[in-house]
Amino acid sequence: MSVLFTFPGQGAQKSGMLHTLPPHPETTRTLEEASTTLGYDVGALDTDSALRSTVAVQLCLLVAGVAMARVLATHGARPSMVAGLSIGAWPAAVVANVLDFGDAVRLVEKRARLMEDAYPSAYGMTAISGLTARQLEPLIASVHGPASPVYLANLNAERQLVVSGADAAMAEVAALALKNGALRAERLAVPVPSHCELLATQARQLAAATEGITLGRPSITYISSSTARALFGGRAIIDDLAANMARPVLWADTARHAWERGARLAVEMPSGSVLSRLVDPIFEGGRAMCCDGNRLDSVISAVQLENS
Repeated sequence: MSVLFTFPGQGAQKSGMLHTLPPHPETTRTLEEASTTLGYDVGALDTDSALRSTVAVQLCLLVAGVAMARVLATHGARPSMVAGLSIGAWPAAVVANVLDFGDAVRLVEKRARLMEDAYPSAYGMTAISGLTARQLEPLIASVHGPASPVYLANLNAERQLVVSGADAAMAEVAALALKNGALRAERLAVPVPSHCELLATQARQLAAATEGITLGRPSITYISSSTARALFGGRAIIDDLAANMARPVLWADTARHAWERGARLAVEMPSGSVLSRLVDPIFEGGRAMCCDGNRLDSVISAVQLENS
């Protein structure tokens, strides 16, 4: 049996998320390292007003994920696999020792700025529950066009999907979905159209920025949520990271792949519990838990027990 650490994507952010990390030398080290790399205090990015920025959100999720994993590691609570949704793939790569944390901070800041500058308003993502991809895709096709771009972006569960695109187009798809049996349609706290071809140019620009970065071979299994497969080379992983903003997320298949590789405990890094709720029904005979809402010693004990 083995342990999977999962790292959430944009939309999971919470006000104060960096300030509620465990008080620990590894937390302090991670915050200081990020601040030194950026040239400003990363601790100022988790306020309500700051988190309106895609840049602040993505940096906070990177820092929180790496800090928590480092804290757990000092107590011998380490994963054998990692997987992240969207921006969550970046802290996953750091924890797998593929990417230096400082390089990750610089590249994530650039990633977020590319996305935010390309789509400063009128675009985003909407979650639709209750329909399968086969049921939703014709509705998307009936709305999509040059003036109304909208795409299927996340396949989080069989009937938990996310569309990405222009505000008006998403609203039209949401209305059609509800008329055709969807249980819920909810605009997410993501102000950019992630995981579709609208960000293809920005993905290529980010890929160019990764040239020359020192990469390592993963020390643990890294599972891509764009391909739902393990990747084993540093170059393959950094290419996957750069491209993932323009590729659909296959989260349900990613969790299933981890289970098939032997993972029976999935521990979600801060913040939130969305990934744990998605993973739990897939981990038959196993368990999914999140760091938020659980005592640190409880998380450590669960990981140590699974690894024993």
